[in-house]
Amino acid sequence: MTAVALHHRVDGSGHDRVLLMGGSLGTTLAMWEPQLPALSDAIRVVRFDHRGHGGSPAPDGPYSIDELGGDVLALLDRLELERVSYCGLSIGGMVGQWLAINAPERIDKLVLICTSAHLPPADAWRARAATVREAGTPEPVADAVLERWFTGAYARLRPDVVAHHRRMLVGTPAEAYASCCEAIAALDLRAGLAAIAAPTLVIAGRQDPAIPPEHGRAIAAAVPGARLEVLDPAAHLASVERATEVTDLIAGHLHQ
Repeated sequence: MTAVALHHRVDGSGHDRVLLMGGSLGTTLAMWEPQLPALSDAIRVVRFDHRGHGGSPAPDGPYSIDELGGDVLALLDRLELERVSYCGLSIGGMVGQWLAINAPERIDKLVLICTSAHLPPADAWRARAATVREAGTPEPVADAVLERWFTGAYARLRPDVVAHHRRMLVGTPAEAYASCCEAIAALDLRAGLAAIAAPTLVIAGRQDPAIPPEHGRAIAAAVPGARLEVLDPAAHLASVERATEVTDLIAGHLHQ
């Protein structure tokens, strides 16, 4: 398994404590911009692009969650970061769970947003991968994805934000997007959740059709001492739609 040198950005570099942030399938590190001003004022924030997303290289697929997690461990080694807190949304949260299970010595505190430890049916993810590969772009799935990312009310209020995230999605290389879909299809971290020792905050969106709140409830019930917060209204990209509330929840958890 060869790790990819992930594209990343560092903000708040004068601080010793570090928060690593991994985003959703089909986004770039820019999705965390609403959180930056407040978080980087008190902590060093390292945002990264998953393999095949944003500025990160896109090796041939398929990918696995082990490979995505290995990329992050390689990034920590490259930045000489022994131990960090981690915040991830969607596939970024899946990577966060993998890290907390497989490299517990590297993870201080954990924030999991709109994510799952197991997201069937696998055939649906494989079908999405096939659609994107055949088209050579995520464009055919973009409308359906955007409907899951934001509530209808927010999309009508902020079409500019929706358009910004659509550009991220359709700009993702088809092979990388499809390969990450295949990683999600094979994902099952449920057996390892009870071993997570990092203090964990789980955030879900009440109106999230991509990963409904019951997935967050299942994680919070399985991880010892985990806390669950359900935001209403909020769809999949809760960190964008409910930016202030999510930022406050992250900051509060990190400073406990």
